[in-house]
This record gives sequence, C-alpha cells and structure tokens, in this order.
Amino acid sequence: MAERSRGAGTAERSRGAGTAETPGVHPGAWWLWALALGTAATRTTNPLLLALLLTVSAHVVVTCRPDTPSARSYGAFLRLALAVLVIRLGFAVLLGSPIPGTHVLLTLPEVPLPHWAQGIRLGGRVTAESVLFALYDGLRLATLLVCVGAANALAASARLLKSLPGALYETGVAVVVALTFAPHLVADGRRLRAARRLRGRPDRGVRGLLHVGLPVLEGALERSVALAAAMDARGYGRTAEVAPAVRRTTAALTLGGLLGVCAGTYGLLTAEGGAYGLPVLLAGLAAALAGLWLGGRRSPRTRYRPDTWNPRSCLVAGSGAAVAALLVLAASRAPGALHPGVVPLVAPSLPLWPAAAVLLGLLPAFAAPVRRPPKESP
Repeated sequence: MAERSRGAGTAERSRGAGTAETPGVHPGAWWLWALALGTAATRTTNPLLLALLLTVSAHVVVTCRPDTPSARSYGAFLRLALAVLVIRLGFAVLLGSPIPGTHVLLTLPEVPLPHWAQGIRLGGRVTAESVLFALYDGLRLATLLVCVGAANALAASARLLKSLPGALYETGVAVVVALTFAPHLVADGRRLRAARRLRGRPDRGVRGLLHVGLPVLEGALERSVALAAAMDARGYGRTAEVAPAVRRTTAALTLGGLLGVCAGTYGLLTAEGGAYGLPVLLAGLAAALAGLWLGGRRSPRTRYRPDTWNPRSCLVAGSGAAVAALLVLAASRAPGALHPGVVPLVAPSLPLWPAAAVLLGLLPAFAAPVRRPPKESP
C-alpha cells in the first residue's frame, strides 16, 4: 500500500507539472503581447525605456511561463540578444560609423583600402558618439529578439499551431512534424556518438560526422515514412471540393491582404509612413483574414479541446497593444525623449508617461500567473 501511495503521488506530481501552463490564456494572446512589446521597442532608442521593456518581459516570463521544455528557450534568446549587441558594437569599432564625433576613445591601426571601397574603413579613430549610437541601435534589436523569446517561452508552439485557420492546415501539420522530429534527431546523434566513444571509435571531425550522420539520416527517413503512412491512414491531407470562383477570390484576398500587411508594417516602422501605415495594415489584415476564412472551406476538420479566447486572453493581448499604441503616439508627440541624441553627447532621460505606458505590459503577471504544484515536505 505504501508503494502504491508513493506511485500515485508521483503520478499526480507529474500530471501537475505537465499541466502547469497558465490555464485559460490563448497562445495567440501571448504572441500578440510579445510582438506588441517588440513593436514598442522599434519606436525608441532610449536605453532607459528599452531596459524597462526588457525588465517587463523578463518579469512576465518568470511569473507566467509553464514548466515545459519550450519554456526554457528564453535563456537562449537572451544569449542571442547579447551576441547581437556585442557584434553591433564590434562593427562600430572596427568598421567605423557615419556619426561624427569629437570625443576620441582610442585610435586603432587603420588598414588602407582601394579607391572603390570609399566610405568604408578598417580601424582608425573610435569616438564615444559612434559607440553610443551603436549601443542604442544594438540594444533596440536585442530587445526585439528578447520579446520574441518571451513569446516562445510563454506560448507552446503546438498549441499555437492547433489554432491556425483551416487554410493553413497543411503548413501547421508540417511545422508540428518538424518541431517533433528535431529533438529526436538531436537525441539520435548524441546516442550514436556515445556508442562510438564506448567502442573506441572517433566521434569528431569529418570522419566521425559521416559515421554518425548517415545512421541519423537513415533513422529519420524511416521515422518519416512510418509517420506518413500513419497520417495517410487517419485521413490527413484530405480536401473538399470548392467552386473555382471561391478559389480565385481566396487567392486574391490572401495575396492582397499579405501585401497590405507588409506595406502597413513598413509604414508603421518608418517615420515617413506614419500617416498611411495603420489604415493599410488594418485593411490588409481584414483582407487576409477573409481569405483565410474562405480558404478554410477546403480543409474540413475538427479540433480536440480547442483554445478559446476569454477575458484573460483579451487582457493579455490588450495590455501589449496598449503599450505599442502609446509608444507609437509618444514617438510622434515627443521624438526627442524617445530618441536621445549623441551629437552632442547628452545623458538620456526617462520620459514619465511613456515609461508608465511600458509598465502596462506587466498586467499579464497579475492576471495570468502560472499555478505551480506545491512542493512536498520531505
């Protein structure tokens, strides 16, 4: 009886750990929240606001991320963002910058270049203005990458792909299969390398790669054929007959809508397109959604336990949208506060109401915290 009780307790803990994901929050809401924070990051180069965005996203991830393997990807995105920042600063130091400056930090040996490479230099003077400009620019890109990492950590990819419309059914299945097979390839590679080391055979270099890669590829092909046969037996890939006019209308709406989304996004990300960016983006989204809805008639299917939008999901997505909208407004009303100058050198200041707008992104930490199982006393 004691062994059975301990086994039941272990099973309950494993089920609790597997279902520790925030209940009731649609995965699309997390992606909208994270992409909205990334949009807000593109509207400013103020390091204080960017650091506040990083802090907000990190706090929400720590509070709301589930206990799943995909949730551990946030650290990888942090390292990637740090690498991008270092590379951006390295380019500014080695290749120079078009930003003029008078505060020379150091002078590197300059490599003479041919006449056709005018405008490019290797080495030379490194000014504080150029380094600071590169730091602001790299920090903005790093913040955008961290926001994408937050979306990956908070929303399970499989759950998000299950919510795709019927028109993207085949794409969703292909992505799910790829995400499922990638860990198997890594595990097979590690297993084969460990087996070769135990037998005293090389597992590194070109020779080791060939001896390990071929069995991994063979296993992947066998697994793919078995999966394709199983999916075909269960009816995957079946399509319904639709009228030719519906197909043409679907293609026109989807293609036009995606072009409108690209044009509208470009308008929002540039200062010159602020007037037409939002209307074109909304029109493109409407056309694309209409095309996806019509295209879904070709793929009749059902969903098992579909994720639904509820007030909590709307609050998560709405908090991110509010941050993006207020930062876009602040960029047009007070551009100097959101883009501190580097010539002449001035210390960046924290604008109050844009900072308060960024703090709205903390709402998911209070509205949708993850419920983790309590730890048992020994």
